[in-house]
Amino acid sequence: MSFAEVNGIKICYEMHGDGYPIILVEEYGAKKEGWIAQIGPLSEHFKVITLDNRGSGKSDRPNYPYTMEMFADDIKGLIDFLGLKKAHIVGKSLGGMIVQEFALKYSQYVNKLVLLNTSTGYPSDQGPEMYKRGKIDEYYAILKDPVKFFFEDIKAGFSREFRKLIQEDPKRKFHGLWSAEDLIKESTIDPTTPQDIGNQANALKGFHPLEELHKIKSETLILGAEKDRVMSVYNQQQMHERIPNSTLKILENTRHSSNLEKAPEVNQILIDFLKD
Repeated sequence: MSFAEVNGIKICYEMHGDGYPIILVEEYGAKKEGWIAQIGPLSEHFKVITLDNRGSGKSDRPNYPYTMEMFADDIKGLIDFLGLKKAHIVGKSLGGMIVQEFALKYSQYVNKLVLLNTSTGYPSDQGPEMYKRGKIDEYYAILKDPVKFFFEDIKAGFSREFRKLIQEDPKRKFHGLWSAEDLIKESTIDPTTPQDIGNQANALKGFHPLEELHKIKSETLILGAEKDRVMSVYNQQQMHERIPNSTLKILENTRHSSNLEKAPEVNQILIDFLKD
């Protein structure tokens, strides 16, 4: 675990493996540890760089409203800090929105781009407000009973069949990479607070890059989940129509946490796409 001084704050990051650099950008309120199912397999082929976005994990949490541009500037600052000329950039959910902003603003630093279970924002600012309130409720639910919350929350993340397997054995290491107990424990460490949630939510307001996506020239993989209720397949189809050099893949019978549930398939898709 290391820290980079960027844009007046400290960004916490980790590097794993050797080879061409890949930067993995997590979702709303999540930490770099959320890539538990990707770090090991991908680091066998690449230098994998994970980070805590501002307002998350062990990165600084300045108390003012964030913008998508700020998040993108933080990635640029980390790239400069590490002395990289270019990297593959992968983002999930909010992270996918951040890397859209990054690819539009700093295209010269992007080799290949991966947009995982993401969208081009909410139709109105009511969406971010509702999502923010939901995330704040989650914060207090985790504080009260992280185990109970986890088993209620996985409905949005995993298919019904997979949820049954998780419930049958919370200690089971799925794909040899993660267990329910791992995820529950991690949810209690350095949680994103209501203040942080509010500051991050501000970045979703006014974020509507759909009509700008034709400017992204990097080869792009758009990877969605068939039954994702958080970021629907329609969002991925829209992005695919706008980004010229893009490929669309939809994983069947999985939801928003497809990178965990279908880790071997997701990892192989990423390796094949990024190594070409």
